[in-house]
Amino acid sequence: MKITIVAGARPNFIKIAPIIKAIEKKKNEGVTISFRLVHTGQHYDKNLSATFFEELNIPEPNCNLNVKSGSQSVQTAAIMVAFEEELLENFCDLVLVVGDVNSTMACAIVAKKLNIKVAHVEAGIRSGDITMPEEINRIVTDSISDYFFTTSTWASENLIKYGTEASKIHFVGNVMIDTLYQNLHRITKPDFWEEHQLETEKYIILTLHRPSNVDEEQSLNKLLLGIDILAKDKKVVFPIHPRTKAILGTSVLEFKNILFVEPQGYLAFMYLVKNSFAVITDSGGISEETTVLEIPCFTLRENTERPETQSIGTNTLVGVSIEKLQETYSSFLENGKRKSGIPELWDGKAAERIISILLEKL
Repeated sequence: MKITIVAGARPNFIKIAPIIKAIEKKKNEGVTISFRLVHTGQHYDKNLSATFFEELNIPEPNCNLNVKSGSQSVQTAAIMVAFEEELLENFCDLVLVVGDVNSTMACAIVAKKLNIKVAHVEAGIRSGDITMPEEINRIVTDSISDYFFTTSTWASENLIKYGTEASKIHFVGNVMIDTLYQNLHRITKPDFWEEHQLETEKYIILTLHRPSNVDEEQSLNKLLLGIDILAKDKKVVFPIHPRTKAILGTSVLEFKNILFVEPQGYLAFMYLVKNSFAVITDSGGISEETTVLEIPCFTLRENTERPETQSIGTNTLVGVSIEKLQETYSSFLENGKRKSGIPELWDGKAAERIISILLEKL
């Protein structure tokens, strides 16, 4: 069996690492299986791309489409044109896509138009917010895939609701958590740990990337000022993208508690999360990692495509206003951590289940 694995952005790299490891394990056992790794180039900054390949022991891609940035349409079109050429030159039995970035949807469409089967890892998750580009990518990818690998029974139920045949849906667990478990013993202090005199549980991690939060200077300043105040005696470590830092300009000097640091590699970032007091984020994926690490997480969004991180895990949706965040955080300080657990099958073996199922089906 020949599989073409597609990766395009930071979350993809984290998700494909255990899948590749599971394939290599089967090969070592004498199973006839191989893969070709295609990097679309959607993320091309070293801290968002090459560093993750090095740290997670992902082999060099067989092909890099080098599409880089552009509008949603320009980037998606560039991926499709380049990936079609890649598939025509390199036969495969299956294209495996992960997550919900532009590369996921674009490569799934190209594969299906060439009559190649598609497996979608992390299928079925939905935020219910069609204004999110990721939501459109999820819906389109799930509408044409052949094999659906889900992280939760809730995601599986979503697919049934959308008319997917039950026999094509496989609840396997979470490959992102596979990567976390496989690398927990390797996480390392970031270079700035001593410089900023960071101590375990004495700082908050902040991540922001959604345009509604970071693209307008006044609203971003208001949000950061509110977080700076709520932190009180704790530092706030904010790995900030250079573009976001440029939007802030000289106002980065106005905050008492916020430390602006460079985007981090996987091992350093996970060290920061594991040893933090809490995480404030507008990301979906980080709420999965904080759930397993039992770190309180406050998500600056009105919705989430990962409700299990709320119902079972440590995540709390706080909406998009700084006032609501401050209110929720104050309640947390007063009442302490709420009881939480780890979702079913988030046990580090999702990738092995995926490859075993594909070997049975193909």
